[in-house]
Parts: sequence; C-alpha cells; structure tokens
Amino acid sequence: MNAVVLVDTSSWIHLLRPGGDANVRSRVEQLLADGEACWCPVVRLELWNGAGGERDRKVLREFEAALTELPIGADVWTASFDLARRARARGITAPATDLLIAACARVHDAGIEAADAEFAAIERV
Repeated sequence: MNAVVLVDTSSWIHLLRPGGDANVRSRVEQLLADGEACWCPVVRLELWNGAGGERDRKVLREFEAALTELPIGADVWTASFDLARRARARGITAPATDLLIAACARVHDAGIEAADAEFAAIERV
C-alpha cells in the first residue's frame, strides 16, 4: 500500500460540496484521518480556481497548512509526456491535467483517489 494518496480535484469537490457523493466523501475523510491524503500543484490550482466563497477559501488555506504537496518537476513532466503518448497509442484520450496528476502520483509512488472515470483508464496504461 502507498504511504500517501494523491487526491484528485474530483474527489476534493465531493468532500467540499454539501451534495457531494457520500462514498467519495467517506474515502477522502478516511485518507485525511489516516494522514495519507496529499495533493499536487495542479490539483491545488484547480481547487483555488473553483473556490466559490469564504468557506472554500478557508478550507483551502487549512489544506495548504496540513497537506503534503507532491512536486511537479521535470521528472513528472517527462513521465506525463510518456503517459500521454502511451495512452493515445491505446486509444485513450484523457485531459492533460489528469495525465499530469497521474504521472505525478506514479513518480512519487503515491496512490490516486479520483471520482473521474478517466483515471481508471489511465491506470491501465
């Protein structure tokens, strides 16, 4: 089992929204309770971009203080380019941000928690 799990934006949104999926919310809450949840700069940017009010901003500031942030350096970018090439060769089209997040998790040997179906397809590449 991975020591940390990179939580994708899709799962954070379920946690942050009152109407979020209870199963996804429960998984993220457990990762937080276990100290395993982390994020990366792309996820952080997506969340800040969607922050709607003071409550969201307060939670994101708390996350910034508490969560491990996996860096996206040259090694992650290179891995994401390779992942994109291999995914396309297998007929899988995924958003560039999801490919970058998946590559970040792979480079840092982290699991992924995502509510988006794209990640299941990317994991098979």
